[in-house]
Amino acid sequence: MPKVGIIVNDSKPIAQRAAEEIQNWLDKRGWQAVLTSGMGGILGCDEPGVPIRHTPIESLVPDGFDRTLKFAVALGGDGTVLSSFRQIAPCGIPLLAINTGHMGFLTEAYLMQWEDALTQAIAGDYIVEQRSMMTVQVYSAKKLLWEALSLNEMVIHREPLTSMCHFEITIGRHSAVDVAADGVIISTPTGSTAYALSAGGPVIEPGIPVWQLVPICPHSMASRALVFANTETVIVKPANSHRLVMVVDGNAGCYIYPDYQIKIIRSPYPARFIRLQKGEFFQVLREKLGWGLPHVSKPTSVELP
Repeated sequence: MPKVGIIVNDSKPIAQRAAEEIQNWLDKRGWQAVLTSGMGGILGCDEPGVPIRHTPIESLVPDGFDRTLKFAVALGGDGTVLSSFRQIAPCGIPLLAINTGHMGFLTEAYLMQWEDALTQAIAGDYIVEQRSMMTVQVYSAKKLLWEALSLNEMVIHREPLTSMCHFEITIGRHSAVDVAADGVIISTPTGSTAYALSAGGPVIEPGIPVWQLVPICPHSMASRALVFANTETVIVKPANSHRLVMVVDGNAGCYIYPDYQIKIIRSPYPARFIRLQKGEFFQVLREKLGWGLPHVSKPTSVELP
């Protein structure tokens, strides 16, 4: 019997109801559904004064999720997609994301379309789009304290009521650079339309093999976003006497103390999106973010005599 994984944002009753309907629908067609909660990919943030909990990346794969699954379905919004890939990327399962949230920038289908989307998916009528992910690790000296997969971005920033932060950032073999800012973002192309966009970074087409570094409120007119190859290892060292906060994809993180450093490398586990039709990134930008819409006062063409 072929199997499909279902990852549910169980904080949303509408997603729970949809999971039950999809499970029954699959069962009638001879497919087995393996359910898990999207909460399994949310690591949360450690508390001050409490030792950091190291959760190995591969340990987040849910029970029953392995390469015997044909694909998985995520029921939720963009946050559910992010946490889902933290759970399933290590076992290479492609994901069909169905939006039960608001914007759904990363999702493939709306909830009212789930039956058509599943019919196409179980028939194998889809393509798989691979997107790069980052492995984010926190070290004290040479000891690994914390790690997580990231599809969007790693953000390190100051706490409220603290002063501006200073960072020493090394990209690959290049000389270290100093950044004075409220924080810095290291983003994937997928994350270029998230926090990095709000901080003034460029939009990057998902297929380009790069990362970007975006300072948050930098204290320099010369400090701007930088795009570089994702084959480079990034080391971020805080040059402060106070602790900072690191957040990965908005749902995992820990405190960063002055003797810590953050290491970012390209993950061996890509995110594998199921696409029901050939992707058109500019169309998604128009629909979700309003990019490139015709200007209301755009002059009409006039034929010259």
